[in-house]
Amino acid sequence: MNAPAKFLFDLDFAAPTKAKAEPTISPEDHEAAIAAAEKRGYQKGLTAAEVQTRTQAERQTAAAFDRIAAAMGIAAAQLPAITTKLEADAVEVAAAIARKLAPALIAEQPFAEIGALMSACLGELLSAPHVVVRVNETLYDLAREKLAAMAKARGFEGRLVVLGAADIPPGDCRIEWADGGLVRDRAEIEAAIDDAVTRYIDARRGGNG
Repeated sequence: MNAPAKFLFDLDFAAPTKAKAEPTISPEDHEAAIAAAEKRGYQKGLTAAEVQTRTQAERQTAAAFDRIAAAMGIAAAQLPAITTKLEADAVEVAAAIARKLAPALIAEQPFAEIGALMSACLGELLSAPHVVVRVNETLYDLAREKLAAMAKARGFEGRLVVLGAADIPPGDCRIEWADGGLVRDRAEIEAAIDDAVTRYIDARRGGNG
C-alpha cells in the first residue's frame, strides 16, 4: 500500500506580502477635476433654470392671450350696443350744438336764410303777378334792396312788395302770392327737429336698453 502524498507549499506564510500600489493624482489635477465638476453642475443648474423660466413665460403668455381673447369676445358682443349708444349720443350732441349755433349765425347773417328761401321760391313764381315778403322790421331796408336785385336777376317781372313787421323774428319771413304762401318760422323748425331727434334717440336707446 502506497503512503499518502505530502502537500508541499512553496508559499512562505511568514514572508510579508506586497501591498498593491494605489493610483495617485496631483493636486493640480485634483483642483482641475473639482473645477470641471463644479462647472458641469453650474451649467446643468443654469440650463434647468432657463427651461423653468421659459416654461413659466410660455404659460404666462398663453394665459395673457386667453385673457385678451376673452376680453375681445366680450367687446365684440357689446360692440353693437356701444355703437348704437355712440350714434345716439353724437346726434344728441350735434342737435345741442346746432341749437346754440343757430341764434349766433342768424344774428351774424340775419338775411341769409331769407335770401336762400326767396331764391328757391322765385323759380316757381316767375309768372306770379305779385309777391309779398314780410320780414322783421329791422331787416326791412336790407331785405328790400337784396330781394329786388334777386328778383331782377332771376327774371321776375311781377310786383314785389317787402314789408317790415315787429312780430316776425330776425331770420324768419313770410312769402305770400296770389294762390299760396310760405312761412319760415325758426321756432317751429327747431321744434320739429327736436322732436325728430328725440324720437330717433329714444328708438336707438330703447331698442338696446
